[in-house]
Amino acid sequence: MLMSASAYRELQANPYRPWPARITSIMDLTEHEKLFELRIIDNEVREAFKFDSGQFVELSIFGVGEAPISISSAPSKQGFIELCVRNAGDVTGALHRKQCGDVVGLRGPFGRGFPFSEMKGHDVLLVAGGLGIAPLKSLINHIHDDRHDFGKVTILYGARNPDEVLFRYQFDMWKHRDDFDLKLTVDEADDTWTDGVGRVTGLFEELDIDPSVTYGAICGPPVMYRYVIDEMREKKMDVDKIYVSFERRMKCGIGKCGHCGVGHQYACVDGPVFNYWEAMNLQEAI
Repeated sequence: MLMSASAYRELQANPYRPWPARITSIMDLTEHEKLFELRIIDNEVREAFKFDSGQFVELSIFGVGEAPISISSAPSKQGFIELCVRNAGDVTGALHRKQCGDVVGLRGPFGRGFPFSEMKGHDVLLVAGGLGIAPLKSLINHIHDDRHDFGKVTILYGARNPDEVLFRYQFDMWKHRDDFDLKLTVDEADDTWTDGVGRVTGLFEELDIDPSVTYGAICGPPVMYRYVIDEMREKKMDVDKIYVSFERRMKCGIGKCGHCGVGHQYACVDGPVFNYWEAMNLQEAI
């Protein structure tokens, strides 16, 4: 049954109320991560749901709680969104026990995403570590959909070991494209691994970029940011063209709980994406 116009207006006006969404697909990525595809049930709400790469939603498991999750799908994929979720707590654990057809709640989208329009006409260097590839996957696929608007696209991704590498099916596709330069590495390899071994910063040694036309985007464990930025700055990239995501600091989504404070700003409202010039002026950011 369609939602009435008055109910829809109430839903839009109340940022605390989740939108019911149905799980339409579940894919096992690793032992601890799954990829969930969700479809907002109400047609009017679904059509109004628009987001940018780098934004996030609040996922509600009714009777359990909610958690902030970055959107993994591209904005051009309309009608559905994808969330890559690690089983790491009560809410995410409850989600991992759900099945296709079950209903959850969504609030959002929230925050500020990557400057997609500004990046057009430029080369792009994307660096991810671990689960940080989830929000960057949205940006990569968005670039893929408008590939003619971008120059050289380089993707660097590092994980702890081959078993923790996410989106292998996606990497296989990117590897066979001439217009994407994908480089993978793990801290500890096994007999099946044929790509790089070592920290993701080691991939910069073989990297050839033109800093005057290159935008950078970074997402991963906070400990990696300073070292990756050092490598980008070594390549002479501009501080206002390097973007970082503080997606691990997200909380309520609307700047009320105060848990995502980064210096004098809130990651869930003013971010989670900041350029490095902004991040340098945020206390305890990097």
